[in-house]
Amino acid sequence: MGKHTIGDSSTAPGKDWVLRATQSPKLERIEAFFHGHGYEMHRHDTYAIGRTLSGVQSFNYGKKLQHSLPGRTMVLHPDEPHDGHAGTEDGFHYRMFYVEPAHLQQVLGGKPLPFIKGGISGDPGLFAATQVLLQDMECAIDPLEMEDALFDLATALQAASGVRTARQTLDYPAAQKAREFLLASWQHSVTLSELEAVSGRDRWRLSRDFRALFGTSPYRYLTLRRLDQVRRVMTQGYSLTDAAAIAGFSDQSHMTRHFVRTYGISPGRWLKMLGAR
Repeated sequence: MGKHTIGDSSTAPGKDWVLRATQSPKLERIEAFFHGHGYEMHRHDTYAIGRTLSGVQSFNYGKKLQHSLPGRTMVLHPDEPHDGHAGTEDGFHYRMFYVEPAHLQQVLGGKPLPFIKGGISGDPGLFAATQVLLQDMECAIDPLEMEDALFDLATALQAASGVRTARQTLDYPAAQKAREFLLASWQHSVTLSELEAVSGRDRWRLSRDFRALFGTSPYRYLTLRRLDQVRRVMTQGYSLTDAAAIAGFSDQSHMTRHFVRTYGISPGRWLKMLGAR
C-alpha cells in the first residue's frame, strides 16, 4: 500500500484523502489530508490522539475554536463533540490514532480517564510517548512494542492532565463484566437490566462507572461496536443496506445517522476517501 504524501495531493487540487494503517487489535491509525472542510460535528467512544504534520488543523472543541500546529499533540477525549476543517487555504496534513479507553485501563487500573483541557497539549513527555503510535502508516508495530507504547501513553496522559484532587469510587470489575457482555452482544438489543444482572452492580451506578472508565455510555459503546462491523464489511464490498443489516441496525438510514454522528462524514464519502490515495 503506497503512502500518499502532500506532494501527491498537490498534483490533484481539491482532492482529500485518508490512508489507514494495517488493522491492529489495539487501535486504529490513519493519515489524512483535507483542503477545506473535513468533518461535521461528531463524537466517538475512543480517544483520538494525533499531531498536525503541516498546515493549520482547526476544530471546535469544548465550546471553543482550537488550532493545532505542528509540534503539539491533539488529545480529544471520548464522547467530546468536535469537528474539523483547514485553518488556511493550504489545507492540513495529519496523523491520528484511535484507542479504546479499555486498553488504557489495563494500565490505569480503574482510575478516571485523563482529560486534556482544550484538546491540545504542548507537554514534551506526551509528544514523546506518541512517537511510536504516530509513525509512518507503512511501519508495522510489533505486538510487544504496542504494549509498551500503550503503557507509555497512559502514564503520559495522566501526567499531562494534572493530578485530580477528587477521586470517584468506581467498580472497575463490574464495569469490565458489562463491557465484555456488550462485546459479545452487539448483534442484538441489550437492556440495562441485563447489564445489571451480569455485572452485579446497580444499573445507575454501573452506568456512571462505565462512563468514567470507558469514556461513553453502555448504549453508545454498543452502537460503536456495530459501526466497527459496518466499516469492516463495507471495505469487503457489501452494500450499505447489507452492512446495516449485518451489524444489527434496523435499516440503512438508522445506520447512516449513527455513522455521521460518530465519524462526521457519510458512509459513502468515507469509502470514497479510502479509495482516493
